[in-house]
Amino acid sequence: MPEQPPAPRRPPRVALVVKRSAWRIYREERKDPRITHLIETGDAAVARLKASHDAHEQTVREVKAALDALGAKVELLVGAVQSFDADGLDLVITVGGDGTLLSASHHVGDVPILGINSAPGHSVGFFCGATSGEAAEAISKALRGSLRSTVLTRMQVTVNDRLATARVLNDALFCHVSPAATSRYVIRLGRAEEEQKSSGFWVGPAAGSTAAQRSAGGRVLPLTSKRLQLVVREPYTPHGEQYRFRHALIQPGASLVVRSKTHDARLFFDGPIHSVSVGFGDVMEFTQAAQSLTILGLSAKRKWGAGSAASRG
Repeated sequence: MPEQPPAPRRPPRVALVVKRSAWRIYREERKDPRITHLIETGDAAVARLKASHDAHEQTVREVKAALDALGAKVELLVGAVQSFDADGLDLVITVGGDGTLLSASHHVGDVPILGINSAPGHSVGFFCGATSGEAAEAISKALRGSLRSTVLTRMQVTVNDRLATARVLNDALFCHVSPAATSRYVIRLGRAEEEQKSSGFWVGPAAGSTAAQRSAGGRVLPLTSKRLQLVVREPYTPHGEQYRFRHALIQPGASLVVRSKTHDARLFFDGPIHSVSVGFGDVMEFTQAAQSLTILGLSAKRKWGAGSAASRG
């Protein structure tokens, strides 16, 4: 019987999530008269908008050309707020900065994600595996399975025993809807409880420990740590007392339980896009999520403030 020829290889399937730049939103889409006036008068507040936009658009063209050269079947999503189904994809690529990757990661399960920092002179790209000028090589390696990867722990959050999200990569922020108001809540960790007043609190996995947790006085954890970290923002202790749980590490398998004593609170996940309302008496629980996230081009040893280069991995 004659040997059958090998089946033709299907094109790789990729979701491409592209940030909408501030210039595009305010100048081109909304035609904001205030922004237009500031641009025309050379105001310092908008001095970097056009340069950042131009750099971003050049990187978008670079990424699209690389995918076209590889024959990829691409689902283009413009704007980080768009939802999509990553099941069945070979790769998710984000073009923007960390915010774009974080938002897109809420729609990503087992599929690896590669962030391309489109304007490294203007945006933060700690999680990004490549920058402009490196996209073609990084994408080619990613689709071949030869680009280094790091598996990061994510956090699950429930409110009143109902799942709010199981895909927090950076952090969750609990606070009053007004930043000028006090947040009141009761923390339970293990068998210990503590009532607190503060500006709210951050809690998240190790991947977010270099961001808001660090800025609020928390520890920078190894990227691959499975612990969660709680950091209270501006604790209100007028008589000099110390909160036991101002900073706390939650071990794998343990949970942090918080009962809100705030009427109008909100719980934000990985930035301002994903959030839920929290009322007086609502109970939030924070635990390690069962599903981790694979990020390509990211070294497990990357330090806060360090750059990235696909050619180095």
